[in-house]
Amino acid sequence: MLSDKDRIFTNIYGLHDWGLKGAQKRGQWNGTKTFIDLGRDWIIDQMKASNLRGRGGAGFPTGLKWSFMPKENDGRPHYLVVNADESEPGTCKDREILRHDPHHLVEGCLIAGFAMGAHVAYIYVRGEFIREREHLQAAIDQAYDANLIGKNNKHGWDMDIYVHHGAGAYICGEETALLESLEGKKGQPRMKPPFPANVGLYGCPTTVNNVESIAVAPEILRRGASWFSSLGRPNNVGTKLFCVSGHVNKPCTVEEVMGIPFRELIDRHCGGIRGGWDNLLAVIPGGSSVPCLPADVCAEMPMDFDSLKDLRSGLGTAAVIVMDKSTDIVRAIARISYFYKHESCGQCTPCREGTGWMWRVLERMARGEAEKREIDMLLEVSTQIEGHTICALGDAAAWPVQGLIRHFRHVIEERIDQYAANPKPDEAPAMVAAE
Repeated sequence: MLSDKDRIFTNIYGLHDWGLKGAQKRGQWNGTKTFIDLGRDWIIDQMKASNLRGRGGAGFPTGLKWSFMPKENDGRPHYLVVNADESEPGTCKDREILRHDPHHLVEGCLIAGFAMGAHVAYIYVRGEFIREREHLQAAIDQAYDANLIGKNNKHGWDMDIYVHHGAGAYICGEETALLESLEGKKGQPRMKPPFPANVGLYGCPTTVNNVESIAVAPEILRRGASWFSSLGRPNNVGTKLFCVSGHVNKPCTVEEVMGIPFRELIDRHCGGIRGGWDNLLAVIPGGSSVPCLPADVCAEMPMDFDSLKDLRSGLGTAAVIVMDKSTDIVRAIARISYFYKHESCGQCTPCREGTGWMWRVLERMARGEAEKREIDMLLEVSTQIEGHTICALGDAAAWPVQGLIRHFRHVIEERIDQYAANPKPDEAPAMVAAE
């Protein structure tokens, strides 16, 4: 369990003043000029030494990503873009930072911008976030008024921060689609290479980072890279915001140490599973795009990138969706498939055609109106979508389906047998997805 003295986000529940005065009382903006005076290379070295891995889902080392920005300026401006387009179903961590602790992010933008030679940062906020955007903009205005950012600010590095309000498209959470949207174009992913660090926003060197990744950077520099890397497990260090929803007694967003066992996370912070642990059916450990895991592997699993990868799932955004035995798991995954079908930008044929096809097949399977041979056909089609698209939305659509078949094939087969025995749907018992 994470001790209170090691928490970075000390106002995540909004119990205190989220404004500048409250943030400064909690230690934010303390020593920021010292970090800048120590230089760009020192900051990047500290971020590398901290072993912070990106908190947006992929888990790529943050310090390494910052170091990809060109050290020599070729005349093009450098940009920092913060991905606050938090649209992964089940994920609700960045919104808490934006509305309750926004100065973590504003200070992080200044430090990260300096480290990568950027004088401008754009924060791309999800279209449905209204209060979050208002608090973030107010925090930026407060920082300007206090001469903490802007031209000729007291830290000695000119930094302008702009908030861009998205229009609610899930695909714009993909970094290159986000850049396209920022440029006023249709939000569709770009082919890579070239990578954003070389040709990004407006064709200039750009780093795109998640809100949490940027927001933790100032505290890492204040407390030291060794402090951050001492928390958690090897290669999976530091603190992490977990957002737990579904069939738990007290859904919540909580900051915990990386690698905390799933059962400890649920019992300590969420009051346990609804109906007790014997009532647990499955868990989606990292947002709707990662494969579900059955109850028998969940209790002691460490909640970190590598442990969940070994279980053929992923930590993703650490959005933990808990499903008890009242859940119709087939219909729940079918609903997730519909989401990805709806949010596909349509640029790549495997994703454009495959997401809709998988959803239609799953809808039939949820009713039992399928043949057992179609289960393997569905699995094969999902592997033809996975890895064959420009961005990871194809993977995100395929993985929940693969997890369902891997662990709950017997449920699909039973549903098909039930329908074969009673093909009149009006007389069949009604099943429901997770509430």
